[in-house]
Amino acid sequence: MLKKLRNKKTAKKVWIVLAVLIVPAFVLWGAGSFTRGNKEDGRYGYVGKILGKKISTLEYNDALEAVRNQAFIQFGDNLAEVQKYLNLESQAWERIMLLTEAKRRGIKAKDREVIEMIESYPFFQRNGRFDERIYQEMLKYAFRAQARVFEEQVRQNLLISKLFGQVTDAVKFDDNEQRMEYEKANEQVSVYYIAALPADFAKALTPADNEISAYFTDNKLDFKEPFSFNLEYIASESEDKVKAIFPYVKKKEYFNKLLKDTKLEIKETGLFAETSAIPGIGWLPQVTELLFKVKIDQFLPPLKMDKTYYLIRLKERKEPYIPEFDKIKDKVKEALIKERSTDIAKKKIGECYEKLKQDYASNPGTVDIERAAAAFGLKSNSTSMFKYGSYIEGIGSSDAFWVYTKNLKENEPSKVISLPSGFYIIKIKSRLPVDEKKFKEEAEDFGKKLLLQKKQEHFSAFVTELKKSSQR
Repeated sequence: MLKKLRNKKTAKKVWIVLAVLIVPAFVLWGAGSFTRGNKEDGRYGYVGKILGKKISTLEYNDALEAVRNQAFIQFGDNLAEVQKYLNLESQAWERIMLLTEAKRRGIKAKDREVIEMIESYPFFQRNGRFDERIYQEMLKYAFRAQARVFEEQVRQNLLISKLFGQVTDAVKFDDNEQRMEYEKANEQVSVYYIAALPADFAKALTPADNEISAYFTDNKLDFKEPFSFNLEYIASESEDKVKAIFPYVKKKEYFNKLLKDTKLEIKETGLFAETSAIPGIGWLPQVTELLFKVKIDQFLPPLKMDKTYYLIRLKERKEPYIPEFDKIKDKVKEALIKERSTDIAKKKIGECYEKLKQDYASNPGTVDIERAAAAFGLKSNSTSMFKYGSYIEGIGSSDAFWVYTKNLKENEPSKVISLPSGFYIIKIKSRLPVDEKKFKEEAEDFGKKLLLQKKQEHFSAFVTELKKSSQR
């Protein structure tokens, strides 16, 4: 316990708020286990491994409590409303992983730093100064934590923030990048466009049965089904019920009696692909990994997702296979039509682009988007003003269009732009550039926000790589 904190009255300036800085950069990682350590089976005496280190149930629970407190710091009274979106179990795993990495790097936090951090929190202050009574009451009634526990959580938060600083220290940006990002946030543009949509050409395609069969023969691997599993599971909001029956999963008769006594029932998922969510449960990447290792009829360690606790048994595991043609004929037909309609759309807009390019080269004033589209049986239209990162009705993300307009001259047709919905050619209709005076006024603040964003993105990538390393 940091006894010095009890006598301090002066509040210090907040130099970092971890919840704001770090939490948004987290890459969520599935649900965590709540295994408590089964004396009858040593295999479940720990929750899992991170970076080669076994994580005890106690360590996991401490991390879970810490991320709950961190969420309370960030969201306050609104926590109850947003908690269902946070996946605190996932954040607990990441917290353990980051603290393990911080320890590996020899990062430390002094008592003085912990004191200053706690004193800086506004909810521990009265009239701008740290208040001992408020501190004790908040710990007791809001955080429901002992002082020594909360202070250790703050120390860990500082370790993670220092790790963040080390990892992102070299992240920079130059004036050109700042200017481009500012333009993305503020510059508006509208365009004329030609659209070649595969869906429009697909309607007229009716391949014969022999063509569909031949397509399947030539592309069998495209229809290969991945590993699939069939699970039986028990779900309950009562942790005590799941804990009570888990030790007896191998004693079938007594296990079934316990299920009846606790009014729990066994449900079945049916076969589902390894790349899919588990029917009736949801996305649990850690479970999918375990399903490759356990034997048929074996139960996994108890798991928690949101407010529900699960016992899961592997009933069936099916190897990857190529289905019989007759069973997936419609799927093969759909794939063939999609490929052919895409080829037609790509060919038509390519020919249209060549014509527009010739027109622009000979006389820029003759470039007529609407007439060119009609000549090749394609659609044409125009957009209203849009920014980078917005949505264009009927097209989708505006990003590609906005970026292409940066290098287009007046009346110049763009190259063919490929988007998920189809192929496009655009021409600038109008542009509303950034206000240069406003840019100069906002450049400093915008630069700070841009740097923080880049650091968060860099740290997210670091966390992702750290996660991969921990799973090897």
